[in-house]
Amino acid sequence: MTIAGVAGGLTVIFYILKLRRRPIAVPFSHIWERILRDKEATSWFSQLKRLLSLLFQLALLTLLIMALGDPRLSQNLVEGRNVLVLIDTSASMKAIDGGDAETPTRLDAARKEVAALVRGLGGTDRMLLASMDSGVSPLTTMTGETSDLQAALKQLEATDTRADLRRGLNFALDSLRGLNKTEIVLVSDGAFGDVEDVTRGIELGDTKLSYIPVGKRKRNVAITQFSVRRYPLDKSRYEVMLEVTNTNEEPTDVELTLLGDGQVVDVTTLHLGPNERLPRFYKDLGGASRTLEAVIKLGDGKPDDLPADDHAYALMPERRRSKVLLVTKTNTYLEAALLLDEYLEVSSVEPSAYPPPGNFDVTIFDGVAPPLADGSGAALYLNPPDTKQAPVGRGKKLKMFGFDTWDKKHPVVRWMELGDVQVAEGYSLKPEKNDRVVGASFKGPILVEGRRSGRRFMALGFDPRDSDFVMRVAWPLFVLNTINYFVEEDTGYISSFRTGEVWRIPAPSGAEVAELELPDGTKHQVPIKQGRAVYQGDQAGFYTLRVKSEGNAESGAEGGSQETMFAANLVDLDESRIEPSAKLEIGKTEASSVSNFSAGVRRELWLYLLIAAIIASTVEWLTYHRRLTV
Repeated sequence: MTIAGVAGGLTVIFYILKLRRRPIAVPFSHIWERILRDKEATSWFSQLKRLLSLLFQLALLTLLIMALGDPRLSQNLVEGRNVLVLIDTSASMKAIDGGDAETPTRLDAARKEVAALVRGLGGTDRMLLASMDSGVSPLTTMTGETSDLQAALKQLEATDTRADLRRGLNFALDSLRGLNKTEIVLVSDGAFGDVEDVTRGIELGDTKLSYIPVGKRKRNVAITQFSVRRYPLDKSRYEVMLEVTNTNEEPTDVELTLLGDGQVVDVTTLHLGPNERLPRFYKDLGGASRTLEAVIKLGDGKPDDLPADDHAYALMPERRRSKVLLVTKTNTYLEAALLLDEYLEVSSVEPSAYPPPGNFDVTIFDGVAPPLADGSGAALYLNPPDTKQAPVGRGKKLKMFGFDTWDKKHPVVRWMELGDVQVAEGYSLKPEKNDRVVGASFKGPILVEGRRSGRRFMALGFDPRDSDFVMRVAWPLFVLNTINYFVEEDTGYISSFRTGEVWRIPAPSGAEVAELELPDGTKHQVPIKQGRAVYQGDQAGFYTLRVKSEGNAESGAEGGSQETMFAANLVDLDESRIEPSAKLEIGKTEASSVSNFSAGVRRELWLYLLIAAIIASTVEWLTYHRRLTV
């Protein structure tokens, strides 16, 4: 209103101001008598024309200001539709069967379909765009501005994750709750696995469900499992387990290539039957020290329709010597077990000389439990004393007992047979609330794992020399497995994560934030909680986690950064089955095709006001030049 008042006032002032005329002397005055008589006769008519011209300009100004204000009819606004468009951006939407050169992928075809919907919105309709993969991300607010919707479409990118249809529908229903004339439009290839199971319990109510299918072909082979591990006693060698799946109804030949540190390690040709899942196990491989990749391609040389699942990544633990500190008076059995691993750098000190200078990955306390010093790393306690410094308290004294139960899935005792171990005497242990009992006698826990002040420990409730444990092959395996468990805690992390899940990456517990570099080179700041960097990744490939460390004032060392690499893979069979679905049914509701999205002139008042202003300006121009309004 202020702008309108100022503009109208200026227009009136311009009309009130008189044009200053320059006086010119002429030699004959009788000629002006007739001119003055004509002026007196037409003065009233001239004033009327001037008033009409002023009113005309004010009307033109009113039209322009109203058009800029974008007026809307409240009655029509209530009756407009509220449309939420869910666009599938999962890995299957990377399939290269979009249809033509302009839309090579399914996501490109989906973008084209949604752009047509945006152009067909009514003047009172509103739309919200959201991408859907393992999560749901709104790209716009609920808006009728087509420019905002078109700009959001350009930001769409497919990820290397599966589509979570249930989460997408729940988000849509929550966003539309309380609105009138609601509609959900799903743009996807329909690769959701068992839709009935995924969407069980979802009620659409009065919300209309529409479905726009994209995709045409289904030819695809995929790597659906991939992992690698080093041999515990020879870390220069490793073994690989993978699975290749043919999702087609016809047999096909596949060429499988293993790459170690970017160099070819092995090439194999596989024959897969219709819908066959073929596992492969490679033993005793060499030629790679850090990264391992698996790449497949069709035997006929032609690409399949989904390249995203043709490449898998894994990371092997770095071949470095683990520093182990042995705090004991003397223990031949323990020292002999540590000699079996050439990648252990073992130091031994008397209990009275603890702690020595330096940092260690693992410290083994043999019958003692001094205060744990900085730089000691994780700790293995053999027969810990009943002191405040011990991580667990002693229970009752035991005689002639053994392992009656043990956690057969725990990495330390997995594949071990401990039932025959006999112990002359020892003590039961008193684990705290969050501790884990790994092994127990019927008389109480005797092997406990936990954390104290952020550092991990394992405690054995008896002296191994008071048993036949040290005479069995399980003894050196127990010692080496415990060290490997401390140093290489998370084998899933060492090999690879699965995209679309929340990852917890081991990081220094003292840090609060880390920098994560993604496979495409972008960098993000991620939080560290309880020694784990937390992130939900959606790209397959190799990641780098960097944690800044502060300098040491005493030694004069400057601060730097600690880097950790890890890998992530798609490995999702449901997402690799890319046969498009022409229909979608949620519960008892079958999704219909979209309607009432025809492109045309939008019913918006500002557009008609602008047209009226243009017409009025044209009329003014014609009347002025024909001397009708001057």
